Amino acid sequence: MTTMAASSIKLLTGNSHPELAKRVSERLGVEVLDMSVFKYSNQETSVIMRESVRDEDVFILQTTCPGEDLNDHLMELLIILKACKTASARRITAIMPNFPYARQDKKDKSRAPISAKLIANMIQRAGCDHVITMDLHASQIQGFFDVPVDNLYAEPLTLRYIRENFDYKNAVIVSPDAGGAKRATALADRLDLNFALIHKERSRPNEVSRMTLVGDVQDKIAILVDDMADTCGTLCKAADVLVQNGAKEVVAIVTHGILSGDACEKVSNSKLSRLVVTDTVPHEEKKKKCPKIHTIDVAPTIAEACRRTHNGESVSYLFHHVMV
Repeated sequence: MTTMAASSIKLLTGNSHPELAKRVSERLGVEVLDMSVFKYSNQETSVIMRESVRDEDVFILQTTCPGEDLNDHLMELLIILKACKTASARRITAIMPNFPYARQDKKDKSRAPISAKLIANMIQRAGCDHVITMDLHASQIQGFFDVPVDNLYAEPLTLRYIRENFDYKNAVIVSPDAGGAKRATALADRLDLNFALIHKERSRPNEVSRMTLVGDVQDKIAILVDDMADTCGTLCKAADVLVQNGAKEVVAIVTHGILSGDACEKVSNSKLSRLVVTDTVPHEEKKKKCPKIHTIDVAPTIAEACRRTHNGESVSYLFHHVMV
C-alpha cells in the first residue's frame, strides 16, 4: 500500500519584483521555481514552467509596479495562475503585496467602474484558491473575493522602525487625511503618543488645494503615516503645514512606495527629512535619485505568512508581531 506524500512549498514569481521573491525564498529555505515569463514580438505574454507542480502547494509572488508595466504584471499573474491550475497544483496562493486597482473600490461617481472587484473576479477565474496581500487601501476589498484573503499589516514593522530610529517619546503621529485617521490612531495608541490630523480639500484627483492641521505638533517629531505614496503631493504639502505649525522634524512612513511621475523630485525638495517605505513595490532605482528614501523589508513577514499557510497555522499572529 502506497502513502500520499505531503505537498511541499513551490514559490513562483513573474517579472514584477524578483528581488523580493529571492529574499522570501531564502527565508523559506526553498528555491524559486525555474520558469520563464516573457513576451512575444506581438507583445503577448507567455509562461514556460520547467518544473512539475502537480499536487504541490504553490505560492505565486507578484506585485504591481507603477508605470507601463502595471497591466503586464497583472496579466503575468493571471497566466501563471492558469498555468498552475492546468498543471494540477493542489492549492494556489497569489501573494500580492500591493493589490492593483485598490483605489477603484467603490462607485464614487456616475458610471464609474468598481475595478477592484473586476480584478478579484479575474484572479479567481484564473484559478486562485487563496490571496495574501498587505495593507489594502480599503479592507472591504477582501469581500470582493469568494476565496480566503489574508490582509497582512505593516504596522508591526512600522512600530519597530519608529522605536529603533527616533526619539519617539517626543513624537506625534499624523494622518495626512481623514481617511487614514483609523490607521494613525491605532499606531499612536500602540506607542502611547498624541495624534494629529490634516484636513485636505482636493480641486481634482491627485491634486490638493488646501490643508488644515488639527492637533499640536509644536517642537515635536511629526510622523506622517499612510498606506501609499503615489505622486507624494499630499505628503509634501502636509510636511509644509507641519513645519509651519512648529514641528522640529517631519518624517513620512508609508506601506506602498509607488512614487510615480516626479515624486522623487518632490520628496527631495520637500521639508520631509526622510520617506520610509516598505519594499512591497520595487524602488531601488528611485532610492538612487532620492537619498531621503529609506526601506523596511517585508520579506520576513511574507515568508512567515507562507509558512503558516502551508502548515495550517494561524496567520493572525503576524498582525501584532514582527518576525526577526
